[in-house]
Amino acid sequence: MDYKAELPDLARQTAEVVDTIMLEIRPKLLEAAFTGKAGESENLRHADNFLSVHDMWSHERYRELMSRHLKSFVYASEEAEPQVVGDEADPDLCVLVDPLDTSELAVRGLLGYTHVMIYSRALARPIVSVVGDIYHHVRLYVAAQDDDGNDRAYAFTADGQGRALLQREPKRLSESLLTNFLMRPAERLLPLSRQHRLMTALDQPDADGKSRGRIGVDFGSVSLCHVAAGFTEGVLEFAKGFAIWDLAPGHYILHAAGGTVLDLEGQPIPLDYGLASLIDIADAMDRRQKFVATGSRALADEILHYIDA
Repeated sequence: MDYKAELPDLARQTAEVVDTIMLEIRPKLLEAAFTGKAGESENLRHADNFLSVHDMWSHERYRELMSRHLKSFVYASEEAEPQVVGDEADPDLCVLVDPLDTSELAVRGLLGYTHVMIYSRALARPIVSVVGDIYHHVRLYVAAQDDDGNDRAYAFTADGQGRALLQREPKRLSESLLTNFLMRPAERLLPLSRQHRLMTALDQPDADGKSRGRIGVDFGSVSLCHVAAGFTEGVLEFAKGFAIWDLAPGHYILHAAGGTVLDLEGQPIPLDYGLASLIDIADAMDRRQKFVATGSRALADEILHYIDA
């Protein structure tokens, strides 16, 4: 893939790592889909989550490939406890990874994503984020801090074309596509279905009598990337909350594209995830965050107005 020259070196290298992993794992996942052999194993860290041999392969492969570009870093993967890679006892950079998101769909050949974010503990913020879409033509979403300290976001397609992700013209709730991770019936779908005021507001007809508001399903960090790209208008997560590896990579990309991420009290969620020490990183990986993510503050406020949380 031909990455734009304006990407900083570390962002370009990280994007190449993600692209390499997707290229290598895609045939494995499709083989699992067509044969029905998903390679599922017991998940000792997250008992209610699907885990396959492909998750663990990606976990190991990320650590190997990132160590070629970073001499030392804290490796914080969903699949293991945080660990220091390299010779430094207390490295500045933390590499946060969800090796294979929505893996139970990925092994069915339907959907699959992979996230990596590089966080500077000295700056207390991300400096690079890459979210990869294994099956879609829009292959990569990237955010990075440039030499002037500005955060910029991009999307890259499978044929190497790149687009800058910029803030879009805001829309009202009644003309928006709002998404939610509603796959789990009792845990997420039923609570969403009880949001009667929100659903009524979303279904409110425009002046021409047409109801344009829609509710859809989306997944992890890529859902925030879809908002950053303007493919959807907002993401709502109020029932359980996202873990850090599901929220943070997409949060930074949406931030760099000019979007808004608020907690359910209407307060902006900071990019400082409090990853000062290994203990802090381990604690952060056990927390969940409820949020609304949109392309504009006005839409986020409108959504929060109708939520009964």
